[in-house]
Amino acid sequence: MNAEFPEILAFLFDAYRYKVAHGGRGSGKSWGFARALLIQGAQTPLRIGCFREVQKSIKDSVHKLLSDQIKALHLGGFYEVLETAIRGKNGTEFLFAGLADHTVDSIKSYEGIDRCWVEEGQTVSKRSWDILIPTIRKGGSEIWVSMNPELETDETYQRFVANPPPNSHVVQVNYHDNPWFNDELEAERLHCQRTAPKDYENIWLGKCKPAVSGAIYYDEMAAAEEQGRICNVPYDPLLKVHVVFDLGWNDAMAISLVQRGPADIRVIEYIEDSHKTLDYYSAELKKRNLNWGKLYLPHDGRNRDFKTGKSAQEIMQAFGWEVSITPNMSIEDGIRLARMTFPRVYIDKIKGDRLVQCLKRYRRSINQQTQEPGGPMHDEWSHGADDFRYIAVNAESMTNETWGGGAALNYQPVGIV
Repeated sequence: MNAEFPEILAFLFDAYRYKVAHGGRGSGKSWGFARALLIQGAQTPLRIGCFREVQKSIKDSVHKLLSDQIKALHLGGFYEVLETAIRGKNGTEFLFAGLADHTVDSIKSYEGIDRCWVEEGQTVSKRSWDILIPTIRKGGSEIWVSMNPELETDETYQRFVANPPPNSHVVQVNYHDNPWFNDELEAERLHCQRTAPKDYENIWLGKCKPAVSGAIYYDEMAAAEEQGRICNVPYDPLLKVHVVFDLGWNDAMAISLVQRGPADIRVIEYIEDSHKTLDYYSAELKKRNLNWGKLYLPHDGRNRDFKTGKSAQEIMQAFGWEVSITPNMSIEDGIRLARMTFPRVYIDKIKGDRLVQCLKRYRRSINQQTQEPGGPMHDEWSHGADDFRYIAVNAESMTNETWGGGAALNYQPVGIV
């Protein structure tokens, strides 16, 4: 078979357990993966699974891409393209599925897979990888991943690019690596570079974004990363540690531990959990044996629970906390205040990682008819963003005075590195 193939993807024909190509638009990653699998399937009988995180119909899969490459490689006499599968005359078979729909038991039907291609790998969850990878265990089996990265902290990026497993071959592939990059794509690239410079490096160069597209705090998180304010933020024992709550039970309980320096606000730790009572959180916090300041509850912290007859404020005061109630402010006013507060904020990159992820992924809902943005989405990321908003609202009232409310502490702040 005489088939053209980009040199940078030649490793697809070598033996590796994991083969990963990440990069931007127009690089030919998917084109090359499809072509390599069709060639290998024509040479040797293979069972090839083509997966993505969500596949509502066969149209969401790489079925069409493979069909087009069969024509381009003049393999129409060898491969039979069916509605939901592709079969070769030697027994090679291409299967298509969405990973999010599978459980540990249902994925077992793919145990005999020789090649596993995961397209749009940046969207695949930890749960899906934890289910899929142990299933692809046939001797000599391989897992192929193609993706345009979104966030550096995404599961797939961390698993295969930042910390690649043994026997991996990982390459970054961009438009300049594609010898068949045409004039139409070049015009698109230049137009994006002129009109959407903020998105250009991610779309065309495959660089990770500072936050998801449309994130409410996109610019603020970009600046925080660029200025090194997501970093190691040590606990300063001479500063009070203020505790900021966003209350939740079925939803997540979000808690930030905050210290206020002379000119900065330091989030030294972020805690998120659910279905735990306030006595649990109080005990967990006190185990840290820190120099505690005030504990801030949202405005509904005054509301009495119909089961206990007590409010969150009364419960936490009974546990010995000095409790303040966050002023009731509209979400939009709080977001504006959070934006103004951001330049002073430092977040610990390890103990505050979940908060960083929430701020990077906090978005507005989009009206499906008008495509206009609405209020912030209430999802798994909104709890941390709400808690950060409460930090901003309460920041000016956070002091380093003693519990008795008398003398201010004489302190020299520990440097942030």
